[in-house]
Amino acid sequence: MKPRTAGILGGTVLASIVVAVAAASGVPPFIGANVPDSKVTGTTGPTASYDGVTLRPVDGGPDYYGTFKNGLPADPAFFPIAVWFESVLDQGNIALDTAAGLNTYVELTANSDLQLVRASGMYAIPTFASPDASGFALSDEVDMWAGPGSTPWTGKYPGEGPLCTPEESKCGYTVQKERRAVSPQGAMLYANYGKGVAFWLSDEESVEFFKGIQDVVSADTYWFTDPSICAKGEGGAIIGYTRDLTPDECRLAANYGWTIERIRTLQKAGNTTPIWAFVEAGHPFKDSANATTITAPQIRAAVWSSLIHGARGVIYFNHNFGGDCISQHVLRDCGVQVRPTVTALNQQITGLAPVLNGPFLDGATTATGPVDFTTKLHDGKVYIFAGANKATGGPATFHSKCGGSTAVVLDEDRTLPIVDGTFTDTFTDGNAVHLYRIEGGGSCGL
Repeated sequence: MKPRTAGILGGTVLASIVVAVAAASGVPPFIGANVPDSKVTGTTGPTASYDGVTLRPVDGGPDYYGTFKNGLPADPAFFPIAVWFESVLDQGNIALDTAAGLNTYVELTANSDLQLVRASGMYAIPTFASPDASGFALSDEVDMWAGPGSTPWTGKYPGEGPLCTPEESKCGYTVQKERRAVSPQGAMLYANYGKGVAFWLSDEESVEFFKGIQDVVSADTYWFTDPSICAKGEGGAIIGYTRDLTPDECRLAANYGWTIERIRTLQKAGNTTPIWAFVEAGHPFKDSANATTITAPQIRAAVWSSLIHGARGVIYFNHNFGGDCISQHVLRDCGVQVRPTVTALNQQITGLAPVLNGPFLDGATTATGPVDFTTKLHDGKVYIFAGANKATGGPATFHSKCGGSTAVVLDEDRTLPIVDGTFTDTFTDGNAVHLYRIEGGGSCGL
């Protein structure tokens, strides 16, 4: 994947829904509108309801990964935490990556040792077939470089010559179907899309990339670092392409959750495949006036926004094309800036994997204040995960139908009293994330 900075404006997107929800909730109709509980929709699997609360499984269902040949573990204690396009040449590479809390490689250099990856308890999803792989990656960002169309594909990639026949036509649908046709039988198929499905293409054009193509999907929208993403024709999708976003509206962790929701709307209701978060770990664009380096707090907030919105895996973009540490191995080479925070974040996600893989309690929680949030149920305990959706942050009050006496704030060594099902906390800025486990309550009858 290479960062892109230009494109075309096309179609309608989720913005109208966001505006409508915002108007109903009294929140300004732009970023991260506060709505009752998770905005995740269209998951598969059985649901159960009681007194307005619905128990809903994660996208694909909890055992999804175990349905593929040599797939990822279906163990609820496993949550995919991946790095993009690494090279694994020796045990030292593996040691650095596992120490950072990674467990999966998405895309790998051709000279990587996949036998070593598997023998080390790691998992690989390369673009080439291998008996040691746990999946197969289709073409990356094909929505951008080949476009929405079904003309013949020449078999070439950007920089190698004409892509489609005729040359000026679009052949992205063809590319993915041909890549799928050469994939190993029974393998889990993964694809990453870009600004095409996120911003530039119409819904009608975009949904064609989700009709029986891949089994796991992601989209890379680098809200904190992309020099052009705040423009009317890109990030402006959030507000109906009416204007450019302001810096506070654009450089916001909650927008990574918006990307997850955008991809979910393009899939068939009731048959949503798992969506993985895609978050930059450094400075992915060459230096320009608007290219920036993501900070450690921003990485954590972006990942948690994605998880709050139902992401079932995390991928870190691991390449710096600008900034003060040019590298193809950011989490190995540029660790002073972000590695400690990313390591702690990955450990936290791994520890909460059974909760993240567990069902949602839709309708169990309401909130007032500048937050996006979701409610989960695991082992009889209710969890509320929340992240700020405004750059300024602010106080937020949560009310849980499941009751409770205390909200334990995970990994913060503090608790909050719950009175009549209600508690209040402060989100200091747009990167604030708080994770709560409710004690002394029930499971809303589910």
